[in-house]
Amino acid sequence: MQELIAQAKAVIANSYSPYSQFKVAAAIKAADGRIFTGVNVENASYGLTQCAERAAITAAVSAGVRQIDAVVIYTPTQEPAAPCGACRQVIREFSGSALILSICDSEKTLELSIADLLPESFQFEQGKST
Repeated sequence: MQELIAQAKAVIANSYSPYSQFKVAAAIKAADGRIFTGVNVENASYGLTQCAERAAITAAVSAGVRQIDAVVIYTPTQEPAAPCGACRQVIREFSGSALILSICDSEKTLELSIADLLPESFQFEQGKST
């Protein structure tokens, strides 16, 4: 997890958050061990904003990844931030058991599984929903 933490912190300056001033970075570990990062990218049309978690997952999927094992979310705040509902569903799409670690600039952390964050989640597999 230390490498994921380091990589998330390394990209935080790339956050494009001129509206909220709330910077978020994420690093994900694919099942094959590769690490992908992302930052939040805001837009004047707020609905077009891209979260850091989804940006990292999109980068991974673009590289052929279909399974992720861990997600680190970093915010330069005093409280860790949990992923939003949309990010929870996207994480779930690519992992049934991902570990999610939210860190910040204090010692506080949130460490949960995707099952903890999205119990009884919607899942679509091989032509049927579950």
